[in-house]
Parts: sequence; C-alpha cells; structure tokens
Amino acid sequence: MSYSLEAFVADCRAALQHDPGPAGRDVVKQLVERATGDAQFVETNIRPDQEKERHLLYEDPDLKFCVLAHVYHDAKGSSPHDHGPSWAIYGQASGTTDMTDYRIIEKAHDGQPGKAVAVRNYALTPGTAYVYNEGDLHAPSRSGPTRLLRIEGINLLGVKRDKYEVVQG
Repeated sequence: MSYSLEAFVADCRAALQHDPGPAGRDVVKQLVERATGDAQFVETNIRPDQEKERHLLYEDPDLKFCVLAHVYHDAKGSSPHDHGPSWAIYGQASGTTDMTDYRIIEKAHDGQPGKAVAVRNYALTPGTAYVYNEGDLHAPSRSGPTRLLRIEGINLLGVKRDKYEVVQG
C-alpha cells in the first residue's frame, strides 16, 4: 500500500512532538526517504506538471514545520545558503541533486556577504534524504529536471537569510 501524504504528515508530527531536535529530525529524514522511495507518493504529491517550483503541501499549525514539493524542469543551482533560524530536510524524488556542504570562514555582517569554503560534495539520488540543521551551509546544483520533497522547520518564505561567497580553502 502506498504512503499517503496524510500518513506521512502524521508520522512527521509524531516524530517531532517526541523530539523536536536532531534525533527527531533524523526520524523525519527516514520518513522522507520512505516517501520519496514510494512511486505513488511521488506521482501524487510531487507532480512533474506542477506549475511553481515550490509548492506548499502542508504547514503544521502547532509545530510550524512545512512539507513542500519542489519541481525543477531545467538545470538550476544556488549559491551557498543556510535556512536562517530553521532546519530543513531535502529528499530526492527524481533526478539527481549535486550538493556541496560549506564551512563558514567569515560570517555575513553589515549587509556584506560572508565567506565560505567547500568541505564535501555528494549526490542526492531518488529515495535519499539529508538533514541540514540550523547554520548548516550548503548549495544544490541540478543539471536537469528534478523533483524533491523538502521539510522546513518553519515556513521560510520571507525569512531573511545571509549570503555567502565561496573562497578557496
């Protein structure tokens, strides 16, 4: 039987109510891997014909976490970023996201970007997920169409996040 969005949300809620910290997030990561490994869940909730890149599937009224479907029709990348005061979990549903993790060399300040150095490169492939805790800096790159399930600790629309420049370490 396929994993439904309702069951997924209930399982995430239970995990985060039990432990809202890194251990609870690790349980949610495993749930994301289960969901992104379920072809029917992906086709129902992370549809390739989705019009916007970012689609809110669920926002918890009490715990504030969000479940999002991201669909990229073409290649796309971003510069190093964190998730402001929040955490996020990326789960790959289709395609591949090449991810680079960074270490902050100099924090952003007074409107100036911070400086960061790359420390690790890896690929997110269908059915895999990764937790980015508060302050974790990373940059995704996609060479073609991809779909992913993303969980945010809070809805990040409108949340100010610092910018970073890559420097050689």
